[in-house]
Amino acid sequence: MSRKKTSKSKAGSVPAASALPSPNGARPARPGTARSGHEAPPNGPQQRGRPSLGGGGDFYDVAFKNKVLDVDGMKVKLQIWDTAGQERFRSVTHAYYRDAHALLLLYDVTNKASFDNIQAWLTEIQEYAQDDVVLMLLGNKVDSAQERVVKREDGEKLAKEYGLPYMETSAKTGLNVDLAFTAIAKELKQRTMKAPSEPHFRLHDYVKQEGRGASCCQS
Repeated sequence: MSRKKTSKSKAGSVPAASALPSPNGARPARPGTARSGHEAPPNGPQQRGRPSLGGGGDFYDVAFKNKVLDVDGMKVKLQIWDTAGQERFRSVTHAYYRDAHALLLLYDVTNKASFDNIQAWLTEIQEYAQDDVVLMLLGNKVDSAQERVVKREDGEKLAKEYGLPYMETSAKTGLNVDLAFTAIAKELKQRTMKAPSEPHFRLHDYVKQEGRGASCCQS
């Protein structure tokens, strides 16, 4: 979630976008941003019980992490920042949009307000992010089946409307979490280092083929 000719990809050293206001105080969806870099700020105070892709169903208020992936024999470093959609980071969000190579839009399938806010996030991304930024829509917390209020079909429909790859994930069980980051890394690697003889990587097709219970929609 800098232009360079190295194997590092902008997947997270910028703060994730802050949350848009949501009705009834419900926590809105938020994008996680990513980019290359070396230094990570300290994590903010830990809070529990809110979903993210950080694992275990918990995340830090301001979570920054480096993730190194092996992509086709090459090490790709993703730097990922997740502000959990907090309004207090809204003032810096737009600048970070412009500096991100990838944005992962994450909503909570047990929170309808978070899903409803995705379109507002996409409007901001279209205005402030780079034209070629990699986008992916993720419906998280699918392990909470009994609490689910957003159907998979609704996520698929929205993804198709905007031409986004789409998957459902679970930070608690790990469902499709690594796949989401791997897919982003593969796409960014191809954009910066693709050899003429190398097969063209198709992000939508990869997500559809590799995802467990995942879905991919194309425009």
